Amino acid sequence: MNEFKKVLNEIRKVINGKDREIIITMLALLANGNILIEDIPGVGKTTLVLAFSKALGLKYGRIQFTPDTLPSDITGFSSFNKESGKMHFNKGAIFCNLFLADELNRTSSRTQAALLEAMEERQVTVDGHSYALEKPFSVIATQNPVGASGTQLLPDSQTDRFTVRISMGYPDFDAECQMLLNRSKQNPLDNVKQVITVDELIDMQSKVKEVFVSEDMAKYIVMLVTATRQSSLFSRGASPRATLSLKDMAKAAAFADGRDYIVPRDIQNIFVRTISHRVILSSESTAKRINTDSALKEILRTTRQPKI
Repeated sequence: MNEFKKVLNEIRKVINGKDREIIITMLALLANGNILIEDIPGVGKTTLVLAFSKALGLKYGRIQFTPDTLPSDITGFSSFNKESGKMHFNKGAIFCNLFLADELNRTSSRTQAALLEAMEERQVTVDGHSYALEKPFSVIATQNPVGASGTQLLPDSQTDRFTVRISMGYPDFDAECQMLLNRSKQNPLDNVKQVITVDELIDMQSKVKEVFVSEDMAKYIVMLVTATRQSSLFSRGASPRATLSLKDMAKAAAFADGRDYIVPRDIQNIFVRTISHRVILSSESTAKRINTDSALKEILRTTRQPKI
């Protein structure tokens, strides 16, 4: 799609050498999903989110999570209005199109849980009243690696609500040199322009939903997810929610490739990034020093794909 390529080109103005991560993020947004970015500080996680909000013309909200961040900082709170004599709802930071939960795993479990309803149902409930969030809406959360100072594990119920997990990683030599040159005079974020409107993004998301999934493709998706539950490589396999996310991401990949139906490569190209944060390696895999990505690639290799 021409609009898809326009967005990617804008993001490349500020993120060098990370095309894979840029594409996965855009596909997740087209699938109306949530993205988890796990990496060390300073590799461009926040910059990536800011660039997408500008290129897509999205209203942007952000909270830098700390141990004392409260749930009401996210969702909002009710207060008494003396003039009207009624309770007034004060919206929190989550009332936007693209919400950046920066360093999410530095805050308390109670505060992390405040995001659950928003991520799944696109609404928040405060004092017994539900408030719908703006459309489109996605959460992009960043977290420092587990074990880093001041961090704690995200609950499984929250991790599973992220459509994909990506890692930026260090840039290669050429990309880091280009980063220095790009920032020698100005911030490259200032050069990022809006290339599609919010309505155009919503229309693209609607077209993604209409992408056809054949019975053979549906069976292939379920076979892959089932394999994670039955393989000795994992002590816990992927959930049914992971199956739905895999289908949604495959549809977005097909749409980006200009098709209205999915093929095996759409599923294969996004399988690892969609499933890796939802499974737990077995002690046998850990003992053999097999990492999650390698184990999932083995699932891909050994699962029979349908002929098209």
